[in-house]
Amino acid sequence: MSALRPRRSVLYMPAANERALEKAKGIPADAIIFDLEDAVSPDAKDLARAQAIAAVNSGEYGKRELTIRCNALATPWGHADVAAAAKACVSAVVIPKINSVAEVNEVSAALDAASAPKEILIWAMIETPTAIMDCRAIAAHPRVAVLVMGTNDLAKELRAAQVSGRHPLVPSLHMALLAAREADKPILDGVYNDIKNADGFRAESVQGAEMGFDGKTLIHPDQVGIANEVWSPSEDEVAHAREVIAAFDEALAAGKGVVQLNGRMIENLHVANAQRAIAIAEAIAELA
Repeated sequence: MSALRPRRSVLYMPAANERALEKAKGIPADAIIFDLEDAVSPDAKDLARAQAIAAVNSGEYGKRELTIRCNALATPWGHADVAAAAKACVSAVVIPKINSVAEVNEVSAALDAASAPKEILIWAMIETPTAIMDCRAIAAHPRVAVLVMGTNDLAKELRAAQVSGRHPLVPSLHMALLAAREADKPILDGVYNDIKNADGFRAESVQGAEMGFDGKTLIHPDQVGIANEVWSPSEDEVAHAREVIAAFDEALAAGKGVVQLNGRMIENLHVANAQRAIAIAEAIAELA
């Protein structure tokens, strides 16, 4: 499989809802986050943990990337969540409200203490002002595999309005993007709350893709198709990417110092973008 792993659509599923877990088996999301935190009431935490572990170990979710969002270690459930997830068939634990490298180290130590058969990675949720200010160090941590924007909590902490276009959040989103790109780590856009507003969701997804996010976290299955479409290179984009690479290779072979395609200059950066578009398209095809 390609080294690029598509994470166009990353769907939160409430792990206390057995029917939802069953439904998730047929939803074409690239990844699933089995949620033990916000979507689960305190009296259902133990049930949710048991059902999430059973789900990820079932082998019934195909090629989807499976993760578990644990409660924070400071809560009564956090350590038990992390210890259970460490021994499950997951690629990562998703940890809410990570504010510092020290907290990442604490989670990493808890995973190691569980004597897991393999190293479980960490998806760090960036959803507080402290996290934004320290996201560069968090992203650089070797066990952090993905940054996940928690835009609802971030807006609450900033006392920012959640409006169309998200202009109050854009500076924070950019800071997290810069940190992720410097560390060469994927980063996921936050959720869109109005599940009945498909046009609004599409617009925010296009904005996220244009900004540079690798995909979007989702709260409803109806959002999966749009996210997959927005973050997939189109057939025309793939065809153009192949033309760019071919033109560049032909120019190099001919010893030309200047490369043009359809009247536009082509440089190494355009070739790199073209190669990435093709790699993403190939990786998406392998999920089918």
